[in-house]
Order: sequence, then structure tokens, then C-alpha cells
Amino acid sequence: MRGFWVFCLVLLGFFWCAEVRAGTLNDRLSQFPNWDSKPAISVVKATEDLVYPDWMMGTWNVSSTLVEMVAPLAPDFVTPGFEGNRQFLDKPITFLVRFVGVNQQQSPVKGYPFSQLKTQNSKLKTLKVVADRSFNGLNIGRAVLGDRSVLSVNVDRDNPNRQVTYLPGERQLISLVTNRATEQLNSNQFISTEISQQIFRSTAQVYLNEVETTTVYQLQKASNLPITAEQITAIYLSPQDPNYFIAIDKPVALYRYHLEFSPTNASYSYDN
Repeated sequence: MRGFWVFCLVLLGFFWCAEVRAGTLNDRLSQFPNWDSKPAISVVKATEDLVYPDWMMGTWNVSSTLVEMVAPLAPDFVTPGFEGNRQFLDKPITFLVRFVGVNQQQSPVKGYPFSQLKTQNSKLKTLKVVADRSFNGLNIGRAVLGDRSVLSVNVDRDNPNRQVTYLPGERQLISLVTNRATEQLNSNQFISTEISQQIFRSTAQVYLNEVETTTVYQLQKASNLPITAEQITAIYLSPQDPNYFIAIDKPVALYRYHLEFSPTNASYSYDN
């Protein structure tokens, strides 16, 4: 499965789990592609979601470009489909995403576009900003696979870290975030890392793997692109894979993306 598709499932920590040494995630990013192990990050509570800075609030047009791909264990081992993904290098894919404010009971409330953040600053202080993962997952999945290739994306009401993508032919892709950390070295930069267990289920087979997504978001105050990001997706084999012992806790595929966020004029609201 293409690395970019992984992004749509986990473009979704909470600061309680960010107990990592200052600069640890930033250091990991600087060491790419020399990753030889998973990051040492905390286990996620089922009731907690990844909380973003308030400048992420709003609806955004995103352009995402695959700019680099690495098979760390080649030529001894290369994941199926890796070479086929080269056709997507340097070809931007665009889609809408949104980030909403929720209160302490995790209930969605009205969100505001980037341009309104200053006037709504006092209200934002009482909210947590999280990704609308059903909306984002559906938009990104259809942008990558086609409008008819993704039927729906549902997030567990009792566990925001569990997401199910329904595909044609009675197929499902289940993603469960298991580990997470965040890091904010300054007010304009935010880094997150998540590890997810993924299960692709069809009538004929079940396929499992593990995915790490590490992203650094940068607020660009003096730019017509308010937010840019660099994102790295690492694919790990699951213990059920017959090649697991070839690469215990080592990434078998690495994909790096450049993301550009531009604001839309679309606002949105939820009924409480």
C-alpha cells in the first residue's frame, strides 16, 4: 500500500505523553534517513487525541508532494509496491483538511479560519485543537485513490485513536494509534510522532503492519503560505509477517513529503 495513503490515516498526542528530552523528535528528523529503530515514545490513552497548536485551527487546502523514498534494507529486502511508488515522486496531490476546537468533554464546537484566530484568541484558550479525522481521511483517501475508491471513514466515538476506512468489495482498513509524542521547541514550530497498528481486511485475507508518522509543522508568519510541514512515514513489518525477523523494529520503507497549507474561505460549524 502506498506510503502517502498512510498519511491520511494518521493526520489526525496529547501533551501528557510528550515526556521526551527537549529536541529528541527534532534530532530524529535531522537523522533521516538513517533510522535504524523505532522512537522511544509513550503509550497512548484510548480517550486522548493529538492536540495541535491553535494556529492549526481552520479549514485548509493542502498540497502534499512525495519528495524522497528510501528502502533501508535494499537490496536484501524491499517491500511490495515500493518501486511502483516512484511514479508519485515530485507530483503534488491536493486535498482539504480541517482542524476543530473541542471542549474538555471532547465535544466539537465552532471552528474558525486562520484569518479569524486573533479575534477569537480568548475563546481558543479554552479549547483543544484536534484534526477532524473522518473529514481528513475521506478527502485524502479519495484524492489519492479516486472518489469511488473510499466509501467512508469512521472514527470510534469512544476512542479517537481508532479509525476504520471502508473500501469497495467489503474491504476495511483499520488504524489504531498506539504510541505518541509531541514537541514544541518554540511558538512557531510543532513536531508530532505517532505509531499506528494497521490492519487491512478483505474477504480473502488479513494483512498487518506498523506505521510511524513524524511531522514538523512550521508557522510561516511572513509568507502567503501560513503553514508548511515536512512529514516522514516509516513502515515496519508486523510480527505476523514471515519476514519479520529480517527487520525487527527497523523501517523497511521510508517516505518523505513536503506539505503546504493555504487557508480557504470555507468556515464550518457543528451542532453541540
